[in-house]
Amino acid sequence: MKIIPIKEGNFIADRSKNFKILEENPEAKGVRMSIQPFLIITENDHILIDTGLGWKNKEGKPIINEILKEENIQPSQITKVLLSHLHKDHINGTLVKTDYGFESNFPNAEIYIQKRELDFAFESRGNPSFDFEILEALIQQPNIIWMDDDQGKINDEIYYEVVGGHSPFMQIFKITANNETAFYGADDLPQESYLKYHVAYKSDFDGKKAMQLRLEWQKEAIENKWKVLLYHDLEKSILQF
Repeated sequence: MKIIPIKEGNFIADRSKNFKILEENPEAKGVRMSIQPFLIITENDHILIDTGLGWKNKEGKPIINEILKEENIQPSQITKVLLSHLHKDHINGTLVKTDYGFESNFPNAEIYIQKRELDFAFESRGNPSFDFEILEALIQQPNIIWMDDDQGKINDEIYYEVVGGHSPFMQIFKITANNETAFYGADDLPQESYLKYHVAYKSDFDGKKAMQLRLEWQKEAIENKWKVLLYHDLEKSILQF
Protein backbone atom coordinates (compact mmCIF):
# COMPACT_ATOMS: atom_id res chain seq x y z
CA MET A 1 0.00 0.00 0.00
CA LYS A 2 0.99 3.62 -0.44
CA ILE A 3 0.40 6.03 2.45
CA ILE A 4 0.28 9.75 1.73
CA PRO A 5 0.00 12.20 4.66
CA ILE A 6 -2.08 15.21 3.65
CA LYS A 7 -0.92 17.84 6.09
CA GLU A 8 -3.02 21.00 6.14
CA GLY A 9 -0.55 22.63 8.51
CA ASN A 10 0.38 23.16 12.14
CA PHE A 11 -2.30 25.00 14.09
CA ILE A 12 -3.13 26.40 17.47
CA ALA A 13 -6.65 25.93 18.83
CA ASP A 14 -8.08 28.05 21.61
CA ARG A 15 -10.73 26.98 24.13
CA SER A 16 -13.49 27.93 21.71
CA LYS A 17 -11.92 25.64 19.08
CA ASN A 18 -10.92 28.49 16.84
CA PHE A 19 -7.97 27.40 14.72
CA LYS A 20 -5.08 29.61 13.61
CA ILE A 21 -1.92 28.79 11.65
CA LEU A 22 0.81 28.32 14.25
CA GLU A 23 3.65 29.97 12.32
CA GLU A 24 1.52 33.10 11.84
CA ASN A 25 0.52 33.19 15.52
CA PRO A 26 3.51 31.85 17.46
CA GLU A 27 2.60 33.64 20.69
CA ALA A 28 -1.07 32.63 20.73
CA LYS A 29 -2.31 30.55 23.64
CA GLY A 30 -3.93 27.20 23.06
CA VAL A 31 -3.30 23.62 22.04
CA ARG A 32 -0.71 23.13 19.32
CA MET A 33 -1.37 20.40 16.80
CA SER A 34 -0.98 19.44 13.20
CA ILE A 35 -3.97 18.48 11.11
CA GLN A 36 -3.14 15.75 8.63
CA PRO A 37 -5.56 13.29 7.07
CA PHE A 38 -4.12 10.25 5.34
CA LEU A 39 -4.67 8.81 1.90
CA ILE A 40 -4.02 5.09 1.62
CA ILE A 41 -3.86 3.59 -1.85
CA THR A 42 -4.34 -0.15 -2.18
CA GLU A 43 -5.00 -2.33 -5.19
CA ASN A 44 -8.72 -1.91 -4.57
CA ASP A 45 -9.27 1.59 -3.18
CA HIS A 46 -8.15 5.15 -2.62
CA ILE A 47 -9.02 5.47 1.08
CA LEU A 48 -9.07 8.86 2.81
CA ILE A 49 -8.99 8.69 6.61
CA ASP A 50 -10.60 11.81 8.07
CA THR A 51 -10.65 14.98 5.98
CA GLY A 52 -9.22 17.84 8.02
CA LEU A 53 -10.49 21.36 8.57
CA GLY A 54 -11.01 22.17 4.92
CA TRP A 55 -8.31 24.84 5.29
CA LYS A 56 -7.64 26.93 2.20
CA ASN A 57 -4.42 28.41 0.85
CA LYS A 58 -3.95 32.09 -0.02
CA GLU A 59 -5.56 31.49 -3.41
CA GLY A 60 -8.69 30.15 -1.72
CA LYS A 61 -8.12 26.55 -2.80
CA PRO A 62 -8.49 23.68 -0.31
CA ILE A 63 -5.04 22.54 0.77
CA ILE A 64 -6.12 18.91 0.75
CA ASN A 65 -7.01 19.21 -2.96
CA GLU A 66 -3.71 20.89 -3.77
CA ILE A 67 -1.73 18.11 -2.09
CA LEU A 68 -3.73 15.50 -3.97
CA LYS A 69 -2.98 17.38 -7.20
CA GLU A 70 0.75 17.26 -6.42
CA GLU A 71 0.37 13.48 -6.12
CA ASN A 72 -1.45 13.36 -9.49
CA ILE A 73 -4.67 12.33 -7.77
CA GLN A 74 -8.07 13.88 -8.38
CA PRO A 75 -10.66 14.13 -5.58
CA SER A 76 -12.95 12.09 -7.82
CA GLN A 77 -10.55 9.15 -7.48
CA ILE A 78 -11.20 8.78 -3.75
CA THR A 79 -13.39 5.72 -3.29
CA LYS A 80 -13.83 5.65 0.49
CA VAL A 81 -13.81 8.33 3.19
CA LEU A 82 -13.50 6.91 6.71
CA LEU A 83 -14.51 9.32 9.49
CA SER A 84 -13.27 8.45 12.96
CA HIS A 85 -15.50 10.97 14.74
CA LEU A 86 -17.29 14.19 13.89
CA HIS A 87 -15.22 17.00 15.40
CA LYS A 88 -14.77 19.77 12.85
CA ASP A 89 -11.03 19.34 12.47
CA HIS A 90 -11.71 15.78 11.26
CA ILE A 91 -14.68 16.27 8.91
CA ASN A 92 -14.87 19.81 7.50
CA GLY A 93 -12.77 18.95 4.45
CA THR A 94 -15.40 16.45 3.33
CA LEU A 95 -17.47 19.25 1.78
CA VAL A 96 -16.75 22.41 -0.18
CA LYS A 97 -18.93 25.49 -0.02
CA THR A 98 -20.19 26.91 -3.31
CA ASP A 99 -22.60 29.65 -4.30
CA TYR A 100 -25.32 26.99 -4.22
CA GLY A 101 -24.52 25.46 -0.84
CA PHE A 102 -22.27 22.59 0.15
CA GLU A 103 -21.05 19.92 -2.25
CA SER A 104 -19.06 16.77 -1.68
CA ASN A 105 -15.34 17.27 -2.14
CA PHE A 106 -15.06 13.58 -3.03
CA PRO A 107 -18.09 12.94 -5.23
CA ASN A 108 -17.40 9.29 -6.00
CA ALA A 109 -16.51 8.20 -2.47
CA GLU A 110 -18.59 6.28 0.01
CA ILE A 111 -18.51 8.19 3.32
CA TYR A 112 -18.48 6.00 6.44
CA ILE A 113 -20.01 7.58 9.57
CA GLN A 114 -20.67 6.00 12.95
CA LYS A 115 -24.37 6.63 13.64
CA ARG A 116 -23.99 6.72 17.44
CA GLU A 117 -21.29 9.37 17.18
CA LEU A 118 -23.70 11.47 15.12
CA ASP A 119 -26.39 11.08 17.77
CA PHE A 120 -23.92 12.24 20.42
CA ALA A 121 -22.96 15.26 18.32
CA PHE A 122 -26.56 16.42 18.00
CA GLU A 123 -27.02 15.98 21.74
CA SER A 124 -24.07 18.37 22.18
CA ARG A 125 -25.46 21.55 20.64
CA GLY A 126 -23.26 24.45 21.64
CA ASN A 127 -20.10 22.35 21.81
CA PRO A 128 -17.54 24.29 19.74
CA SER A 129 -15.77 21.07 18.72
CA PHE A 130 -18.56 20.54 16.19
CA ASP A 131 -19.41 22.64 13.14
CA PHE A 132 -23.13 22.02 12.92
CA GLU A 133 -23.54 23.83 9.60
CA ILE A 134 -21.10 21.41 7.99
CA LEU A 135 -22.44 18.44 9.92
CA GLU A 136 -26.02 19.04 8.90
CA ALA A 137 -24.97 19.41 5.25
CA LEU A 138 -22.78 16.32 5.45
CA ILE A 139 -25.53 13.97 6.56
CA GLN A 140 -27.63 15.01 3.56
CA GLN A 141 -25.08 13.59 1.15
CA PRO A 142 -26.35 10.63 -0.91
CA ASN A 143 -23.27 8.44 -0.58
CA ILE A 144 -23.14 7.91 3.21
CA ILE A 145 -22.71 4.44 4.68
CA TRP A 146 -24.17 4.48 8.18
CA MET A 147 -22.29 2.32 10.69
CA ASP A 148 -23.83 1.01 13.90
CA ASP A 149 -21.81 -2.08 14.84
CA ASP A 150 -19.11 -2.13 17.49
CA GLN A 151 -16.57 -3.62 15.11
CA GLY A 152 -16.30 -5.27 11.76
CA LYS A 153 -14.75 -5.21 8.31
CA ILE A 154 -15.72 -2.82 5.53
CA ASN A 155 -13.92 -5.12 3.12
CA ASP A 156 -11.03 -7.57 3.25
CA GLU A 157 -8.57 -4.70 3.80
CA ILE A 158 -10.39 -2.34 6.20
CA TYR A 159 -11.19 -3.17 9.82
CA TYR A 160 -12.98 -0.75 12.13
CA GLU A 161 -13.77 -0.75 15.84
CA VAL A 162 -15.73 1.64 18.04
CA VAL A 163 -13.41 2.29 20.99
CA GLY A 164 -14.56 5.57 22.56
CA GLY A 165 -12.02 7.42 24.65
CA HIS A 166 -11.62 10.83 23.06
CA SER A 167 -15.31 10.87 22.16
CA PRO A 168 -17.97 8.35 23.21
CA PHE A 169 -18.24 6.45 19.92
CA MET A 170 -15.00 7.28 18.17
CA GLN A 171 -13.83 4.52 15.86
CA ILE A 172 -10.36 3.45 14.81
CA PHE A 173 -9.25 1.81 11.58
CA LYS A 174 -6.73 -0.78 10.46
CA ILE A 175 -5.92 -1.16 6.78
CA THR A 176 -4.04 -4.32 5.89
CA ALA A 177 -2.69 -5.14 2.45
CA ASN A 178 0.34 -7.03 1.16
CA ASN A 179 1.41 -7.99 4.69
CA GLU A 180 1.43 -4.36 5.85
CA THR A 181 -0.87 -2.82 8.45
CA ALA A 182 -1.58 0.89 8.80
CA PHE A 183 -3.22 1.69 12.14
CA TYR A 184 -5.18 4.86 12.82
CA GLY A 185 -6.04 5.52 16.45
CA ALA A 186 -7.49 8.96 15.68
CA ASP A 187 -7.48 11.24 18.75
CA ASP A 188 -6.85 8.42 21.20
CA LEU A 189 -3.36 8.25 19.66
CA PRO A 190 -2.84 11.53 17.79
CA GLN A 191 0.82 12.19 18.62
CA GLU A 192 3.91 10.10 19.33
CA SER A 193 4.26 11.74 22.75
CA TYR A 194 1.05 10.00 23.87
CA LEU A 195 3.05 6.75 23.91
CA LYS A 196 5.86 8.23 25.98
CA TYR A 197 3.76 9.77 28.74
CA HIS A 198 0.98 7.60 30.12
CA VAL A 199 -1.56 10.28 30.93
CA ALA A 200 -5.35 10.35 31.09
CA TYR A 201 -6.14 13.62 29.35
CA LYS A 202 -8.99 15.72 30.74
CA SER A 203 -9.85 16.89 27.21
CA ASP A 204 -10.99 13.34 26.37
CA PHE A 205 -14.49 12.08 27.07
CA ASP A 206 -12.94 9.10 28.88
CA GLY A 207 -9.25 9.79 29.35
CA LYS A 208 -8.54 6.65 31.36
CA LYS A 209 -9.97 4.43 28.65
CA ALA A 210 -7.94 6.21 25.97
CA MET A 211 -4.78 5.76 28.04
CA GLN A 212 -5.43 2.03 28.48
CA LEU A 213 -6.11 1.61 24.76
CA ARG A 214 -2.76 3.22 23.92
CA LEU A 215 -0.93 0.72 26.11
CA GLU A 216 -2.65 -2.16 24.35
CA TRP A 217 -2.06 -0.73 20.89
CA GLN A 218 1.62 -0.07 21.55
CA LYS A 219 2.16 -3.71 22.48
CA GLU A 220 0.29 -4.91 19.40
CA ALA A 221 2.07 -2.41 17.15
CA ILE A 222 5.48 -3.70 18.28
CA GLU A 223 4.46 -7.33 17.82
CA ASN A 224 2.96 -6.80 14.38
CA LYS A 225 5.18 -4.00 13.01
CA TRP A 226 2.33 -1.58 12.43
CA LYS A 227 2.63 1.77 10.72
CA VAL A 228 0.84 4.11 13.13
CA LEU A 229 -0.72 7.22 11.57
CA LEU A 230 -0.44 10.35 13.71
CA TYR A 231 -3.12 12.91 12.86
CA HIS A 232 -2.06 15.70 15.23
CA ASP A 233 1.72 15.28 15.57
CA LEU A 234 3.53 18.53 14.79
CA GLU A 235 6.59 16.84 13.31
CA LYS A 236 5.90 13.22 12.50
CA SER A 237 3.17 11.68 10.36
CA ILE A 238 3.88 7.94 10.46
CA LEU A 239 5.42 5.96 13.31
CA GLN A 240 6.93 2.72 12.04
CA PHE A 241 7.27 -0.07 14.60
